[in-house]
Amino acid sequence: MELVMDSKSELGEGAIWNPKTGELLWINITGKILNFYNPKTENNKEMFTGQMIGTVVPTETGKVLVALQNGIYQFDPKTGTKNLIVDPEENLPDNRFNDGKCDPGGRFWAGTMSTKDEMNAGALYRLNADSSIYKMVENVSTSNGIVWSLDKTKMYYIDTPTQNVVAYNYNNETGNISSPQVAIEIPEEIGSPDGMTIDAEGNVWIALWGGSAVACWNPESGKLLQTIKVPAKNVTSCAFGDDDLGTLYITTARIATSEAELKQYPNAGGVFKTRPGVKGVEAFFYKDEF
Repeated sequence: MELVMDSKSELGEGAIWNPKTGELLWINITGKILNFYNPKTENNKEMFTGQMIGTVVPTETGKVLVALQNGIYQFDPKTGTKNLIVDPEENLPDNRFNDGKCDPGGRFWAGTMSTKDEMNAGALYRLNADSSIYKMVENVSTSNGIVWSLDKTKMYYIDTPTQNVVAYNYNNETGNISSPQVAIEIPEEIGSPDGMTIDAEGNVWIALWGGSAVACWNPESGKLLQTIKVPAKNVTSCAFGDDDLGTLYITTARIATSEAELKQYPNAGGVFKTRPGVKGVEAFFYKDEF
């Protein structure tokens, strides 16, 4: 396990690799910062978003989508200008967007959560290429990791307090989901499931909040295959990157970490990387062009 950046982020999150630019995109939620890290130059560009930021995804036209506290915006990485696309929860001022990703059809999925720790106050939304938005899952507490199976027939989704990964039947033509079933149950003693990515073998890698680890499960069998320790208590997201997609980048947080734990994990809030012996798959981009 190697420390990539000792950023000491309060709430580092949202790791995603952009294969077109060779950059790791990641965020600091409470710092309201969007990061672009180039491992070849070791340069990390910070851009201020003005609101708490829940996730970021690249778009086909070279911009990014960011899910901020008050809606989903198109953001220009060159200029820092942002344009609101939609705010489906403008009547819920105590909610903010959290994690999200694009599906194989180029639609953006992102979920919300309460800023006041209310349970079941959030939802999972799907933003289509034409900017229409749909509420897909209701009564969500902490919307987190989301990935799609390699054959594009399943969507795997995490609502953190449930300690589960739920598998939905997924229709790539329409973006509709159905028949939710628990695919993976995560024991509380190893941490709570946060961000998630999928590898080229179809197994899912999950960041474990409170568990000082990322772990790999087979979503078909629900079996735990591998655990990799991370030198931070709260591990938040992971993404395969580099030219061969063989490096697992991992974000962490400093919040909810005691003084004693910070002495144990002085680099908490940093970005780490490891080579787990498997490769990832390229992230899907938002289709903002036709």
